[in-house]
Amino acid sequence: MIDWIIPALMSLAVALTIGLAVVRARRGSGEVEDAAQDAGIYRRQLDEVDRDLARGAIPEDEAGRLRAEIARRLIAADDRAAAAAASEEPARFRPALVVVLVAVLTALPLALYANLGAPGYGDLSLNDRLAAAKERRDTRPDQPTAEAAVPPDLLKPQEIPPADFEVLIQRLRDAVAERPDDLQGQRLLARNEAALGNYRAAYAAQERVLELRGAEADAEDYLTYADMLILAAGGYVSPGAENALRAALARDPENAPARYYMGLMMRQNDRPDVAFRLWDQLLRAGPEDAPWIPPIRAQIDEAAALAGVAYDQPAPADTLSGPTAEDIANAGELSEADRQEMIRGMVSRLSDRLAQQGGSPAEWARLIRAYGVLGDTARARAIATEARQVFAASPEALAEIAAAADSLPEAPTSESTTE
Repeated sequence: MIDWIIPALMSLAVALTIGLAVVRARRGSGEVEDAAQDAGIYRRQLDEVDRDLARGAIPEDEAGRLRAEIARRLIAADDRAAAAAASEEPARFRPALVVVLVAVLTALPLALYANLGAPGYGDLSLNDRLAAAKERRDTRPDQPTAEAAVPPDLLKPQEIPPADFEVLIQRLRDAVAERPDDLQGQRLLARNEAALGNYRAAYAAQERVLELRGAEADAEDYLTYADMLILAAGGYVSPGAENALRAALARDPENAPARYYMGLMMRQNDRPDVAFRLWDQLLRAGPEDAPWIPPIRAQIDEAAALAGVAYDQPAPADTLSGPTAEDIANAGELSEADRQEMIRGMVSRLSDRLAQQGGSPAEWARLIRAYGVLGDTARARAIATEARQVFAASPEALAEIAAAADSLPEAPTSESTTE
């Protein structure tokens, strides 16, 4: 209750102070009284001038000059009194004005806080928030608890299998039960159970795969196991799934699906800042048709907002700036000088953006080919070298970069030596 009383009293005090100041500022009667007093003084001075003239104390010309000066001041005083009276608000409006100010300045902030704020939520420092997020992550539900809360509809297969598929899968189950050490059989069983939406049976079979492979289990083995655990929990990353993801990343630190799931785990446990960093890196690295890109695009804006980051998603690679083959072909109708200038402008914009923000392998390959078209082979090969360093952990990206570099014309010997 004290959380409401203190802000209410503070708002009320501010409202009363402003209301009192407004009332005082708008009160014009004091100025009218001052102007009336001045006018009375000037009229008495006119009477004194007439008396002094009658006694012969002052000459006629001096009396005329004094009357003119006093009359000028009297007219000015009357004007001030009239202006003050005209600007004075009716007294009956003043209480209503104060009531409106107090109501607006007190009720509106409290109503906004009740709607948009978090009443009863304590003030937490950054360290307290990080500690709370860690505690939540450490004490979150385990896999069986999470599975028990999943609605059955979420575990249905996306596609209805053929009528004879159930017969085949039952034969596979029976065969694996008879030969539990059959690695290939366990893999087939895990894959097919997952296709049926039987994720618990799927990850049980995949767990057996990990046991059979032992130290030879690779990142994909652990990622498949984590994926099945997460699907069985309805998209929730349990501690068991996290351990499997960490095992996959220990074997392949650049494994994109595992990094996506780690970001999801952080987002589920009040660390949107970590989730945003992981997802932004994956989004920029691409490729756009990767299965983890759509869910990242659907969630990264909210993660960025919660992390306090002003963020605009990078556009898909196909729509980003940079000259395509079609752009270069369309420039054929221009003069050679205009054509070169146009292409260099597009290439320069793409180069600057990749240097500042990064990009997908396709964009780096496009930049390499563009410099090759411009005849700047040395620059193209230097960019290819830089791209190989950026995507050193991704064989697919390296293959795309190599293809772009191989398409470049042969460089002169001196350039090759320099490279």
